[in-house]
Amino acid sequence: MRGRDAVAALAELMPVASGVDERIDWSEVEAIWGTRFPTDYVRFMEVYGAGAISDTISIDLPAPHADGWPYQDGPGLREETENARYTWEMCRDEADFDVDPESIVAWATTSGADIYCWVTTDDDPDRWPVLICGRHTNPEMQLHPLGMAEFLRRLLSDKAFRQQKISVVLEDEVTFVNWRNRSSSLGSRG
Repeated sequence: MRGRDAVAALAELMPVASGVDERIDWSEVEAIWGTRFPTDYVRFMEVYGAGAISDTISIDLPAPHADGWPYQDGPGLREETENARYTWEMCRDEADFDVDPESIVAWATTSGADIYCWVTTDDDPDRWPVLICGRHTNPEMQLHPLGMAEFLRRLLSDKAFRQQKISVVLEDEVTFVNWRNRSSSLGSRG
């Protein structure tokens, strides 16, 4: 399952109440990156936006937000993409597949230092597979023929699938907090 349907299926597991439409200018993002992004990622940004899943998985914006948000909750897609490419170069000999490092684009990180990416070799972004650059996964490099939202849905709902795909423990109760809500709740604690 891919695209909008995959985000709808994910919404059955993860409440959208704390989601915020990022109102991203996708033509500007495409100009920055030189490519379109997968439909499920675009839809995720409309429904949830950037933020944290159960304080474990951080979903990044594709570019700094128009109101000047400089990736307060993390380094963002550009820096994580560079980290993923570097990690691939360091660990590629252990993988049983090959990937051009320039085709790797990160979209999320975990609190266990895993990086979730796309391999962008297909002309259709809706067919980009998910690449895991794992910190303590086995194997460290994994390629999954799933879209971002379907990958997340399976990761959050299927404990057998989850094994060796994330370096931290995910809670059974799945939550999502948009970066704006997280920033305001952190500020109100102080």
